[in-house]
Amino acid sequence: MFGFLNIYKPQGKTSHDVVAILRRITKIKQIGHTGTLDPFAEGVLPICIGKATRLIEYLDDDKAYVGTVQLGKSTTTYDTEGEGVNFSDKKVSLEEIEQVLQDFRGEIEQLPPIYSAIKVNGKKLYEYARKGEEVKIEPRRVNIYKLEVVHFDEEKQTLELHIECSKGTYIRSIANDLGEALGCYGHLIKLVRIKAGKFEVNKAINLEALETKEQVEKNLIYPLEYLDYPNYELNEKEKEKVLHGMSINIVAPNGLTVLTQNNIIVAISQVVNAKAKVLKVFTQ
Repeated sequence: MFGFLNIYKPQGKTSHDVVAILRRITKIKQIGHTGTLDPFAEGVLPICIGKATRLIEYLDDDKAYVGTVQLGKSTTTYDTEGEGVNFSDKKVSLEEIEQVLQDFRGEIEQLPPIYSAIKVNGKKLYEYARKGEEVKIEPRRVNIYKLEVVHFDEEKQTLELHIECSKGTYIRSIANDLGEALGCYGHLIKLVRIKAGKFEVNKAINLEALETKEQVEKNLIYPLEYLDYPNYELNEKEKEKVLHGMSINIVAPNGLTVLTQNNIIVAISQVVNAKAKVLKVFTQ
């Protein structure tokens, strides 16, 4: 079995839970996911099966989310799973929100939540948090390509946002930092990932709909259409060289190129000055 699955991860399950369920269904150990989703969150979770796991690093990492922020309260985890730490009765307007959002667009520095799996000195941040230990968290540069208000309930002070961002962006941090900037605090109460690279929510399969190996195979996506790189069709002689890890001369731009035969992936290569160096070979 070789391919991708576009899974809709439900609330309450971890990304690892999804992988474990699919391993049980398919009896295949070589299964991985791209882009962890917290149990609190739901939405698109790209899954790679078989040798397709070796393609994870070549997939587009940009993400899109719809997140709902409750203003008036911040929590230890920046979402509903944490304890309340700051409270405010201040009511803000849509105009105030729109003004502050300008500072969250583009390339920004973001502090990850203390309750996250990022490692510092070989230890995950949430491990420090659970033990009440102090740890220095370094800000990370992320890119917010798009940040727009979908809906604002001024009475309830709930804000729904559409967010398109780079890998490593914490939407929980945006919720917390936005509340801080507005002077009223805030935390995330709902998060749906609607896009991960080329994987879109309207094409995702509910995890519950996959009960047999045959159903998984039926919904497999052949990786070629989800790899955003030039393709080069090999002849027999070129294919033989590539299968033995040998470089070949091709007409292609510098950079990654997918080497194929009859639209089947044979290898991933790095092209430099018309010479394709083989990085990974795939034989099914």
